Amino acid sequence: MASFSLLRTGAQHDIAAGDYRATVTELGAGLRSLSYRDRAIIAGYDADELPPAGSGQLLAPWPNRVDHGRYSFGGNPYQLDLSEPAHSNAIHGLTRWASWQLVEIGDENVELGLRLLGRPGYPFCLELRARYRLSAGDGLEVTVTAHNGGQWPAPYGTGSHPYLRTGAGLVDACVLELPAAQWLPADERGIPAGPPRDVTGGDYDFRGGRPLGAIALDHAFTGLTRDDSGRAWARLSGEGSTVTLWAGPGYHWLQAFTGDPLGPERRRRAVAIEPMTCPPNAFVTGTDLLTIAPGDSVTHQWGLQAAQA
Repeated sequence: MASFSLLRTGAQHDIAAGDYRATVTELGAGLRSLSYRDRAIIAGYDADELPPAGSGQLLAPWPNRVDHGRYSFGGNPYQLDLSEPAHSNAIHGLTRWASWQLVEIGDENVELGLRLLGRPGYPFCLELRARYRLSAGDGLEVTVTAHNGGQWPAPYGTGSHPYLRTGAGLVDACVLELPAAQWLPADERGIPAGPPRDVTGGDYDFRGGRPLGAIALDHAFTGLTRDDSGRAWARLSGEGSTVTLWAGPGYHWLQAFTGDPLGPERRRRAVAIEPMTCPPNAFVTGTDLLTIAPGDSVTHQWGLQAAQA
Protein backbone atom coordinates (compact mmCIF):
# COMPACT_ATOMS: atom_id res chain seq x y z
CA MET A 1 0.00 0.00 0.00
CA ALA A 2 1.28 3.45 -0.89
CA SER A 3 2.48 5.69 1.92
CA PHE A 4 1.71 9.42 1.83
CA SER A 5 3.51 12.01 3.93
CA LEU A 6 2.74 15.29 2.18
CA LEU A 7 1.95 18.01 4.70
CA ARG A 8 -0.92 20.40 4.13
CA THR A 9 1.49 23.33 4.15
CA GLY A 10 4.04 21.54 1.95
CA ALA A 11 7.79 21.81 2.43
CA GLN A 12 9.01 23.38 5.68
CA HIS A 13 11.95 25.79 5.45
CA ASP A 14 13.72 26.30 8.79
CA ILE A 15 16.12 29.19 9.39
CA ALA A 16 17.93 30.41 12.51
CA ALA A 17 20.23 33.17 13.73
CA GLY A 18 21.30 33.84 17.30
CA ASP A 19 18.25 33.37 19.55
CA TYR A 20 15.76 33.51 16.66
CA ARG A 21 14.15 30.53 14.91
CA ALA A 22 11.62 30.61 12.08
CA THR A 23 9.78 28.27 9.74
CA VAL A 24 8.46 29.34 6.33
CA THR A 25 6.10 27.11 4.37
CA GLU A 26 5.79 26.17 0.73
CA LEU A 27 2.07 26.94 1.02
CA GLY A 28 1.70 30.65 0.41
CA ALA A 29 5.29 31.45 1.45
CA GLY A 30 3.77 31.77 4.92
CA LEU A 31 5.53 32.45 8.22
CA ARG A 32 4.39 29.43 10.24
CA SER A 33 6.49 30.05 13.34
CA LEU A 34 8.89 32.57 14.82
CA SER A 35 10.51 32.29 18.24
CA TYR A 36 13.03 34.18 20.34
CA ARG A 37 14.91 32.35 23.08
CA ASP A 38 12.54 29.41 22.57
CA ARG A 39 9.50 31.59 23.23
CA ALA A 40 6.96 31.99 20.42
CA ILE A 41 6.55 35.64 19.41
CA ILE A 42 3.85 35.02 16.82
CA ALA A 43 0.80 32.77 16.99
CA GLY A 44 1.88 29.78 14.95
CA TYR A 45 0.27 26.53 13.87
CA ASP A 46 1.16 22.93 13.04
CA ALA A 47 2.81 21.95 9.77
CA ASP A 48 -0.16 19.74 8.85
CA GLU A 49 -2.71 22.44 9.70
CA LEU A 50 -4.04 25.11 7.36
CA PRO A 51 -3.12 28.62 8.54
CA PRO A 52 -5.93 29.61 10.92
CA ALA A 53 -7.50 33.05 10.39
CA GLY A 54 -4.75 34.08 7.95
CA SER A 55 -1.98 33.39 10.48
CA GLY A 56 1.41 34.39 9.06
CA GLN A 57 0.15 34.56 5.49
CA LEU A 58 1.58 36.73 2.71
CA LEU A 59 -1.15 38.68 0.91
CA ALA A 60 -0.86 39.60 -2.80
CA PRO A 61 -1.79 41.10 -5.21
CA TRP A 62 -4.06 42.83 -2.73
CA PRO A 63 -4.42 42.74 1.07
CA ASN A 64 -7.71 42.76 2.91
CA ARG A 65 -11.00 42.93 0.95
CA VAL A 66 -12.50 43.88 -2.40
CA ASP A 67 -16.20 44.75 -2.13
CA HIS A 68 -18.21 41.99 -3.85
CA GLY A 69 -15.01 41.20 -5.78
CA ARG A 70 -15.87 43.81 -8.42
CA TYR A 71 -13.50 46.51 -9.64
CA SER A 72 -12.45 48.38 -12.77
CA PHE A 73 -8.92 48.93 -14.03
CA GLY A 74 -7.74 50.52 -17.24
CA GLY A 75 -11.33 51.09 -18.26
CA ASN A 76 -12.25 47.39 -18.01
CA PRO A 77 -14.54 45.75 -15.42
CA TYR A 78 -13.39 42.63 -13.56
CA GLN A 79 -15.00 40.10 -11.22
CA LEU A 80 -12.87 38.23 -8.68
CA ASP A 81 -13.89 34.97 -7.02
CA LEU A 82 -15.64 35.59 -3.71
CA SER A 83 -13.13 34.00 -1.35
CA GLU A 84 -14.97 35.38 1.69
CA PRO A 85 -18.45 34.08 0.76
CA ALA A 86 -20.03 34.88 4.13
CA HIS A 87 -19.56 38.59 3.38
CA SER A 88 -19.52 38.40 -0.42
CA ASN A 89 -15.96 39.73 -0.66
CA ALA A 90 -12.72 38.78 -2.37
CA ILE A 91 -10.17 38.65 0.44
CA HIS A 92 -6.37 38.65 0.85
CA GLY A 93 -5.30 38.16 -2.75
CA LEU A 94 -4.54 35.12 -4.89
CA THR A 95 -1.27 33.66 -3.61
CA ARG A 96 -1.74 32.44 -0.04
CA TRP A 97 -2.96 28.96 -1.06
CA ALA A 98 -0.44 28.54 -3.90
CA SER A 99 2.66 26.35 -3.90
CA TRP A 100 5.69 28.66 -3.82
CA GLN A 101 8.94 27.28 -5.18
CA LEU A 102 12.25 27.40 -3.35
CA VAL A 103 14.65 29.87 -4.96
CA GLU A 104 17.45 29.97 -2.37
CA ILE A 105 18.05 28.80 1.18
CA GLY A 106 20.82 29.22 3.73
CA ASP A 107 21.15 28.87 7.47
CA GLU A 108 19.72 32.35 8.09
CA ASN A 109 17.59 33.08 5.03
CA VAL A 110 15.14 31.55 2.59
CA GLU A 111 13.64 32.93 -0.62
CA LEU A 112 10.55 31.56 -2.36
CA GLY A 113 9.07 32.48 -5.73
CA LEU A 114 5.75 32.25 -7.53
CA ARG A 115 4.66 32.98 -11.10
CA LEU A 116 1.16 34.41 -10.84
CA LEU A 117 -0.28 33.96 -14.31
CA GLY A 118 -3.41 35.59 -15.65
CA ARG A 119 -6.85 34.36 -14.66
CA PRO A 120 -10.45 35.59 -14.81
CA GLY A 121 -10.77 38.61 -12.55
CA TYR A 122 -7.03 39.27 -12.57
CA PRO A 123 -5.66 38.80 -16.12
CA PHE A 124 -2.16 40.05 -15.28
CA CYS A 125 1.20 38.31 -14.93
CA LEU A 126 3.37 38.87 -11.87
CA GLU A 127 6.61 37.20 -10.81
CA LEU A 128 6.70 37.29 -7.01
CA ARG A 129 9.54 36.76 -4.56
CA ALA A 130 9.39 36.51 -0.77
CA ARG A 131 12.65 36.54 1.17
CA TYR A 132 12.82 35.85 4.91
CA ARG A 133 16.11 36.66 6.66
CA LEU A 134 17.05 36.32 10.34
CA SER A 135 19.88 38.08 12.09
CA ALA A 136 20.97 37.70 15.69
CA GLY A 137 20.75 41.42 16.38
CA ASP A 138 17.85 42.61 14.22
CA GLY A 139 15.47 39.65 14.17
CA LEU A 140 13.34 38.95 11.11
CA GLU A 141 13.39 40.93 7.88
CA VAL A 142 10.85 40.13 5.14
CA THR A 143 11.34 41.38 1.58
CA VAL A 144 8.46 41.10 -0.90
CA THR A 145 9.09 41.87 -4.58
CA ALA A 146 6.62 41.89 -7.47
CA HIS A 147 7.80 42.09 -11.09
CA ASN A 148 5.37 42.61 -13.94
CA GLY A 149 6.44 40.06 -16.51
CA GLY A 150 3.37 40.57 -18.67
CA GLN A 151 2.43 42.99 -21.42
CA TRP A 152 -0.17 45.00 -19.49
CA PRO A 153 -0.02 47.32 -16.47
CA ALA A 154 -1.14 45.48 -13.33
CA PRO A 155 -2.91 46.76 -10.19
CA TYR A 156 -1.07 45.70 -7.06
CA GLY A 157 -0.97 45.85 -3.30
CA THR A 158 0.54 43.58 -0.68
CA GLY A 159 0.36 42.86 3.01
CA SER A 160 1.30 40.27 5.62
CA HIS A 161 -0.69 38.79 8.50
CA PRO A 162 1.46 38.00 11.57
CA TYR A 163 -0.24 37.63 14.96
CA LEU A 164 2.05 39.09 17.62
CA ARG A 165 2.02 37.41 21.04
CA THR A 166 3.89 37.97 24.28
CA GLY A 167 2.75 34.87 26.19
CA ALA A 168 -0.01 32.32 26.57
CA GLY A 169 -2.57 34.57 28.24
CA LEU A 170 -5.14 37.01 26.89
CA VAL A 171 -3.90 40.25 25.37
CA ASP A 172 -6.19 42.41 27.52
CA ALA A 173 -3.35 43.36 29.88
CA CYS A 174 -0.85 43.90 27.07
CA VAL A 175 0.29 47.39 26.15
CA LEU A 176 -0.21 48.18 22.47
CA GLU A 177 1.64 50.96 20.67
CA LEU A 178 0.55 51.95 17.16
CA PRO A 179 2.22 54.93 15.44
CA ALA A 180 -1.00 55.92 13.64
CA ALA A 181 -2.82 59.26 13.62
CA GLN A 182 -5.94 58.00 11.79
CA TRP A 183 -8.23 54.98 11.76
CA LEU A 184 -10.56 53.82 8.98
CA PRO A 185 -14.21 53.09 9.84
CA ALA A 186 -15.65 49.96 8.21
CA ASP A 187 -19.04 48.30 7.92
CA GLU A 188 -19.96 44.82 9.14
CA ARG A 189 -18.45 43.33 5.96
CA GLY A 190 -15.06 44.96 6.52
CA ILE A 191 -15.56 47.51 3.72
CA PRO A 192 -14.59 51.15 4.44
CA ALA A 193 -17.56 53.22 5.55
CA GLY A 194 -16.07 56.68 5.17
CA PRO A 195 -12.74 58.53 5.14
CA PRO A 196 -10.07 58.02 7.81
CA ARG A 197 -10.76 59.66 11.17
CA ASP A 198 -8.47 61.29 13.72
CA VAL A 199 -7.62 58.94 16.60
CA THR A 200 -6.98 61.76 19.08
CA GLY A 201 -8.79 61.20 22.36
CA GLY A 202 -10.63 58.09 21.18
CA ASP A 203 -10.49 54.35 21.80
CA TYR A 204 -8.12 53.86 18.87
CA ASP A 205 -5.36 56.25 19.95
CA PHE A 206 -2.43 53.97 20.79
CA ARG A 207 0.34 56.36 19.80
CA GLY A 208 1.68 56.62 23.33
CA GLY A 209 1.17 52.96 24.13
CA ARG A 210 -1.58 51.84 26.52
CA PRO A 211 -3.23 48.62 27.73
CA LEU A 212 -5.72 47.07 25.35
CA GLY A 213 -8.26 46.24 28.03
CA ALA A 214 -11.49 45.01 26.46
CA ILE A 215 -11.14 47.03 23.24
CA ALA A 216 -11.92 44.93 20.14
CA LEU A 217 -9.88 45.84 17.07
CA ASP A 218 -10.37 44.94 13.43
CA HIS A 219 -9.44 48.28 11.93
CA ALA A 220 -7.03 49.76 9.41
CA PHE A 221 -4.78 52.58 10.65
CA THR A 222 -2.84 55.16 8.66
CA GLY A 223 -1.04 58.48 9.09
CA LEU A 224 1.98 56.55 10.32
CA THR A 225 4.85 58.20 12.16
CA ARG A 226 8.22 57.05 10.83
CA ASP A 227 11.86 57.22 11.85
CA ASP A 228 14.66 58.70 9.75
CA SER A 229 14.96 55.46 7.74
CA GLY A 230 11.27 55.53 6.82
CA ARG A 231 10.20 52.76 9.17
CA ALA A 232 7.02 52.83 11.26
CA TRP A 233 7.25 50.91 14.55
CA ALA A 234 4.43 49.11 16.41
CA ARG A 235 4.85 47.23 19.70
CA LEU A 236 3.01 44.74 21.87
CA SER A 237 4.31 44.36 25.44
CA GLY A 238 3.31 42.06 28.28
CA GLU A 239 4.32 39.07 30.40
CA GLY A 240 7.93 40.25 30.47
CA SER A 241 8.25 40.38 26.70
CA THR A 242 8.00 42.95 23.90
CA VAL A 243 7.40 42.12 20.26
CA THR A 244 8.05 44.90 17.76
CA LEU A 245 6.92 45.12 14.16
CA TRP A 246 8.43 47.61 11.75
CA ALA A 247 6.98 48.53 8.36
CA GLY A 248 9.23 50.07 5.75
CA PRO A 249 8.48 52.72 3.12
CA GLY A 250 5.44 51.95 0.98
CA TYR A 251 3.52 50.28 3.79
CA HIS A 252 1.04 53.10 4.37
CA TRP A 253 -1.38 51.11 6.55
CA LEU A 254 -1.44 48.81 9.56
CA GLN A 255 -4.44 46.56 10.19
CA ALA A 256 -4.86 45.68 13.88
CA PHE A 257 -7.01 42.67 14.83
CA THR A 258 -7.54 41.30 18.33
CA GLY A 259 -9.21 38.12 17.09
CA ASP A 260 -12.48 38.53 18.96
CA PRO A 261 -14.53 36.42 16.46
CA LEU A 262 -12.08 33.49 16.67
CA GLY A 263 -12.52 30.28 18.64
CA PRO A 264 -11.53 30.06 22.32
CA GLU A 265 -8.02 28.76 21.60
CA ARG A 266 -7.16 31.88 19.59
CA ARG A 267 -9.61 34.56 20.69
CA ARG A 268 -7.64 37.54 22.07
CA ARG A 269 -4.52 35.39 22.50
CA ALA A 270 -2.52 37.53 20.05
CA VAL A 271 -2.84 40.77 18.10
CA ALA A 272 -2.48 40.71 14.35
CA ILE A 273 -0.58 43.79 13.22
CA GLU A 274 -0.62 43.62 9.46
CA PRO A 275 1.56 45.91 7.32
CA MET A 276 -0.40 46.82 4.16
CA THR A 277 0.56 48.98 1.20
CA CYS A 278 -3.09 49.95 0.67
CA PRO A 279 -6.33 49.88 2.67
CA PRO A 280 -9.34 47.58 2.31
CA ASN A 281 -11.16 47.93 -1.04
CA ALA A 282 -8.24 49.73 -2.73
CA PHE A 283 -8.96 47.93 -6.02
CA VAL A 284 -12.26 49.85 -6.05
CA THR A 285 -11.27 53.20 -4.52
CA GLY A 286 -7.72 53.42 -5.87
CA THR A 287 -6.44 54.60 -2.48
CA ASP A 288 -2.68 53.91 -2.34
CA LEU A 289 -3.12 51.29 -5.08
CA LEU A 290 0.04 50.64 -7.08
CA THR A 291 0.17 50.17 -10.84
CA ILE A 292 3.16 48.11 -12.00
CA ALA A 293 4.10 48.81 -15.60
CA PRO A 294 5.32 45.94 -17.83
CA GLY A 295 8.94 45.20 -16.99
CA ASP A 296 8.86 47.15 -13.71
CA SER A 297 9.20 45.86 -10.14
CA VAL A 298 8.26 47.05 -6.66
CA THR A 299 9.82 45.91 -3.38
CA HIS A 300 8.59 46.31 0.19
CA GLN A 301 10.14 45.31 3.53
CA TRP A 302 8.88 44.72 7.05
CA GLY A 303 10.21 42.90 10.07
CA LEU A 304 9.80 41.61 13.62
CA GLN A 305 12.03 41.90 16.67
CA ALA A 306 11.73 40.67 20.25
CA ALA A 307 13.07 41.53 23.68
CA GLN A 308 12.64 39.90 27.08
CA ALA A 309 12.98 41.43 30.52
